Amino acid sequence: MAGHSQFKNIMHRKGRQDAQRSKLFAKLAREITVSAKMGMPDPAMNPRLRLAVQAARAENMPKDNIERAIKKAQGGEGDNYEEVRYEGYGPGGVAVIVEALTDNRNRTASAVRSYFTKSGGALGETGSVSFMFTRVGEVVYPASAASADAMLEAAIEAGAEDVQSDDERHVVTCEFESIGDVSKALEGALGEAESVKTVWRPSTSTSLDEDKARSMMKLLDTLDDDDDVQNVYSNFEVSEDVLAKLTA
Repeated sequence: MAGHSQFKNIMHRKGRQDAQRSKLFAKLAREITVSAKMGMPDPAMNPRLRLAVQAARAENMPKDNIERAIKKAQGGEGDNYEEVRYEGYGPGGVAVIVEALTDNRNRTASAVRSYFTKSGGALGETGSVSFMFTRVGEVVYPASAASADAMLEAAIEAGAEDVQSDDERHVVTCEFESIGDVSKALEGALGEAESVKTVWRPSTSTSLDEDKARSMMKLLDTLDDDDDVQNVYSNFEVSEDVLAKLTA
């Protein structure tokens, strides 16, 4: 288990505060509004909006909030956000990709650069670390949705590339461009997924000791707290011993 997913698992075990959930809902709503503005306001006709709504449902975002975010786009309300991607190196040389939706590039760039600098890292140029990642589609089901064999069979039928199953969940991976078709096929066979999203999956990893791991987690936490930052991906990993200390 590597990268930001490991950090997310740690945070999940610690539990979310109400303030964190409120901030998460705000980010999900922003993605829904932007997606609806960029295409049709109907999720069935707008693949990006469909993914945004699925992601919101996976986090138990209220239906009223989702509908309000779509209506906001239909009414032409809200600021005009643009997508920006930042790349850089965190503590211990960890590769980090930051995706943001911002109405002020200068503000966001300045903030993200300061987070990297304070952590002992450095923001780089576009393309400086993304070559160490692959953009893929990821569909997640709880382990109870199907047996490992049944999930593998359904994934193959849906056109996916890989499935990783454990005691808690099934993670189906597909080509970035196929995420819509694969998730739709899986939904027809197994019901609605726990989450459907596109991710940057690291092809290499950087191992960190306890001190560097704590610094890395602080950087990720700070990035997650920024309202403009939508997603963060990294390629760090830690040993079981270090993980035990971090979660103690």
